[in-house]
Amino acid sequence: MTTETPRFRLGFLTHVQGRGDDLSRTYRNAQELFVVADELGFDVGWVAQHHVSLGGGGLSSPWTFLAHAAAQTTRIRLGTAITILPLEDPVRLAEDVSAVDTLSGGRVEIGVGSGSSALEYAAFGKDAARKRELTSENLSVLRQALANEEVGTRGFRIQPPATGFADRIWQGVFSGEGAAYAASGGSNLLLNRAAYGFDAPTDEVQRPWADAFLSAWDRPRRPRIGLSRFVFPAKDRSTALRQIGDDVHRAALRMAESGAFPQGLDRDEALRRFHSFYGHPDEIVAALRQERVLPVATDLITQFNPAVPDHDAALRALELIATEVAPALGWKPARDPEPEPAGV
Repeated sequence: MTTETPRFRLGFLTHVQGRGDDLSRTYRNAQELFVVADELGFDVGWVAQHHVSLGGGGLSSPWTFLAHAAAQTTRIRLGTAITILPLEDPVRLAEDVSAVDTLSGGRVEIGVGSGSSALEYAAFGKDAARKRELTSENLSVLRQALANEEVGTRGFRIQPPATGFADRIWQGVFSGEGAAYAASGGSNLLLNRAAYGFDAPTDEVQRPWADAFLSAWDRPRRPRIGLSRFVFPAKDRSTALRQIGDDVHRAALRMAESGAFPQGLDRDEALRRFHSFYGHPDEIVAALRQERVLPVATDLITQFNPAVPDHDAALRALELIATEVAPALGWKPARDPEPEPAGV
């Protein structure tokens, strides 16, 4: 993007959470987000994988979920941010990815990362201390499988055959070194909504990571940077805070238990630590125009997590993002399927 006429893809990310114990409703509501986002012209819908239950839900099987979303939508692209790669058999994962891509008409994006839960690693019999090594090993196999090369044993290739995944693999990273490593392998870059363990603003921390990625990029195609941000528009700031404030504060206090955030944060500091954009759409637009990473991003990925707003409020927020926030930043909705992502 440029500061004068930015062009980017608009996405949303859901962690598939709800309130109460009715997980069927939580999953149905999350599916409806994809349908509504498709109608609003969002370019990509993303889901996060969590094997350990989050409050009010969580999604352990993203490709099953995305296959269902593919059947209910027509043009929105479907991705994971992220699939926890060390806990997957990369050949089996490639088969699922290719199947959903075939069913959806080539609309899949796959984001991978190492995850952070020691409990998840223990449950799958994996050594969390080796998560970076396991991620690299499995990503190499996944790339080979999605390139329709032989994997596992001589003569074996996945089916259905995959097509065009060279520029559709993303990596979530948490450092400049990680960003440069992603570039060296030809992965697109995924940046999280918040930079944990830092006192400085998230965008101030992450901009050097994005710059390291761009500096290390040596492929003929354009590099792609997906920027995940907490964005919750409402009719005014107080209305937004009623929907998100307590959830964000509780999430920050949980993060403090692991050392990612300082102890004893109040609500305002919790919102700052999660780099939150909330309130009237005009306020959000003004704040996003000051965002340091956005000028080099090719994808803005909006999300409500760690808040769990009421479903109607979430649908309204999606509408405001697509009709007021993103257009003011230079985005235009796509109404027809695009085989190639928008450039910058």
